[in-house]
This record gives sequence, C-alpha cells and structure tokens, in this order.
Amino acid sequence: MRTAYNVETVRAAERELMARLPEGALMQRAAAGLAAACADLLGRVYGRRVVLLVGSGDNGGDALYAGARLARRGAGVAAVLLAPERAHPAGLAALRRAGGRAVGVEGAERLIEQADLLLDGIVGIGGKGGLRPDAARLAEAAERSRAAVVAVDLPSGVDADTGEVRGAAVRADLTVTLGTHKPGLLIDPAREYAGSVRLVDIGLSLPPQAELEALQHADVRRLLPVPGGESDKYRRGVVGIAAGSARYPGAAVLAVYGALRGGAGAVRYVGPAADAVIARFPETLVSDRGPKHAGRVQAWVVGPGAGDDASAVGEVLASEVPVLVDADGLRLADRDAVRARTAPTLMTPHAGEAAALLGVPREEVEGARLASARELAGRYGATVLLKGSTTLVADAGGGAVRVNPTGTAWLATAGSGDVLSGLAGSLLASGLSALDAGSVGAYLHGLAGRFAADGAPVGAHDVAEAVPAAWRDVTDA
Repeated sequence: MRTAYNVETVRAAERELMARLPEGALMQRAAAGLAAACADLLGRVYGRRVVLLVGSGDNGGDALYAGARLARRGAGVAAVLLAPERAHPAGLAALRRAGGRAVGVEGAERLIEQADLLLDGIVGIGGKGGLRPDAARLAEAAERSRAAVVAVDLPSGVDADTGEVRGAAVRADLTVTLGTHKPGLLIDPAREYAGSVRLVDIGLSLPPQAELEALQHADVRRLLPVPGGESDKYRRGVVGIAAGSARYPGAAVLAVYGALRGGAGAVRYVGPAADAVIARFPETLVSDRGPKHAGRVQAWVVGPGAGDDASAVGEVLASEVPVLVDADGLRLADRDAVRARTAPTLMTPHAGEAAALLGVPREEVEGARLASARELAGRYGATVLLKGSTTLVADAGGGAVRVNPTGTAWLATAGSGDVLSGLAGSLLASGLSALDAGSVGAYLHGLAGRFAADGAPVGAHDVAEAVPAAWRDVTDA
C-alpha cells in the first residue's frame, strides 16, 4: 500500500532523524537521491546544462547540493537565487566549489530557455498559496522551455497537505519526493502538476496511521471475496438494485451489469426497468413490489437513473443492511435518515453532486477534493466515494482517506458511474466494509476502464465487460 503523510508528521519525523545524524547528513541523503534521479532523466550528465531554481529554505538547499553533485560529473550548473541573501549558505558554497555559479532572477529566463534540465527548489512542503511574482515568472518560463523539469519533494506552489493549487505553480515532469509521499502528490489538481513521482528513502520513521492510502494489487487481492466449497449464491451475498425509470432504463441495466461482475451470488432488481434488465440479464431476480418486499438482500444500491421517485430511496434507507446511494438517490436522500442509519452507508457523488450536497460551487469541490470528501462524510455520517479525476474514499469516523490510483480519462462517459455503483454494491453484499467496498470497487472499475479503452473511446458497457479481466489481473499478479 502506498501511503502519504501530512507536513506536520513529516517535519516531526525529520527532526527526530536529524537529532540522531551528523549535521547536514539528512540533506546530503536527499541531495544524493535528487542527483541520481536527475542523472537518470538526463541519460548523460557531462556537458548538459542544468539550472537550479532556488528559494530560501531547505528545499533550496537540497537543490544546491544536488546541483553540486551534477557539476562534479561535468554538467554546467547555474543556480537562480530568488532571495540571494537567504540562500542556503553551505549548499551555495558546495555548488561554487564544484564549479557551479549563482545568478539573480534578472536574465534567468534566458538560462531557462537554454537548459536541458530545471531543478525546482523554490518552495518546500510548508509553502501555502501560489508563487510570488518573481517565482511565478520563472515557473512560466519553465513551462515554455524544452527542458525537463524536476521538482524537489513537490512542485512549488501546490499545497502538500490538500492538493490545492491557489495560484501560479511549477509544472514538473518528475517529482522526487523525499522520505514519503505527500497527499498533494496523489490528489488533483496538484497531482497534475507533479508529473511522474519517484520516492527517495531518506530513513524517516513514520507512524502507522497515514493521512492518505492508495491500494495496490496486493492489497486489493487480499480484500476480494473468494467463494469456498460450501458457498452457494445466497452465502456469497445478494445485492438489491433499486434504480432506473421510464426515462433512464439504461441506468438500471448498467448498475445490474456492474453488480453481476462484482462477486455477489445473486442480484435482485426492483424498479420500472424490469423488462430491459431481464432482457439483457435473465439471471437477475426481478420484483415489482418495491424494496421492502423484494426478498432478502445483504446490501442495496439505490438511485442510478431513479428520476424523482423518492419512495424507493426512503425504503432502502430504512433497511438494516449496508446501502450504496448514488446519482438521483443522493438528491432524494434525507440527511437525517442517512445519519440515523446503524448499518453502513456508502455515498458515491461526483463533484457536481457533492457541491449540491455541501451547498458550495462545483469549482470549490474540484479545487479542494480532500477537504470536500471529509466534510461530506462528516455531515452525513457515511462513507463517501468522491468520483472524478482523483477518486477519494473517506470514512465518517476519520482515519486515512483512500485515493484510487487506477483509471483513465476515457471513463468520463455516460453510465460509467452506474457500473461502479453496481460493482461496489456487490462487494458490500459480499461482506466488505463500506470503505473497502468503495476502494476496491473504484480500483477494479478504473483498471477495467484502462483495459476496455486501451487508448480509445469506451462505453460503460465495455467497462463492465472488462471487470473480470481486471479481477484476474489483480488475483494473478
């Protein structure tokens, strides 16, 4: 499992380690990792032109020491000092001893234009808000240049803890993060600025409770339900789907499709799209008597394509089994009814739906995804899966938020969320917690999207069809 820690935790771990090491040793470790990453990116170091963008903190010191190492290998290294009087003195001296030079911001854009590699050491993990004007001009010049841009720890101008970008920021091709991932490297919009991310171990001792977790194949494999010799369709779990309407019958079909691929032993469908569902999936158990009379289920999915039918939502929320609420169900669900539930509830909004539930503009949710997911989970006392370019799963009780590492932009297609709802609901019915069902469902859904698209447009039904391939890829790894 990949983990990310907030700035306060990282700072504490750094202080604890520095107290046990000779002075400057930790910065040298960081510089060695940075220089190695830059050398790998350059391929050949000798004769290459490297420009360091250096701020006043330890981040700038890391860049200066890394630049000194590259200079000793024959690179032509120039450091652009944004605050010369506050540049790291020992790092600057090391660079000069190695043959590098230091310049001010005047004329720096010309150097950036000619560089093969730019090392961003402007602002460290404690930076808040966008870059100041001089730094912003350098960031703009870096984006225009042909040089590879490497960020020290994280791109300058992004928020390490939240992933927010509140102004000008550096766009990196590679971020070399030191000691641990920071949440902003895994969450949009900051993730888009980080490029590829390379973790350098500098020996930090970190607590078991992380700020953010990203499941990997091995984690998902451990969580997937596997039938045993004694299993039958009921022991494997039955998921109920209350979805669809005369206007949106396809939503019901796609939710059922996702559920059939999600590991539950049987799927019950309730709603006005029964004819469409049974025609496509004759194995579905169909009822026309409403959720209360549909028969026993271990979990419900309610809301996809439901239109304005609030009765089914109310009946499902009144049940004593885990419930996944999506799409129209989010709009129709009474918050007090959700908070009063004793069984787990998993809500799966996209940014627009989350914004409506929180009473804020959509842009606010998209710009502060981590805070929005946590706020929504707290308000409703539910687990929240916030869909989007970065899918997050937050528990009402706090703890680490899960960030989904799989997916493709081609998943932004009609009906894709309905497939995810059915898939995650099926995992709920098989016995997974709301946090695990949401996380595993998003992981498989994203992986299936990649397999189905393979670089080309894809439909939601293609994604559902590819779930077994994603499941096998996880279990065979």
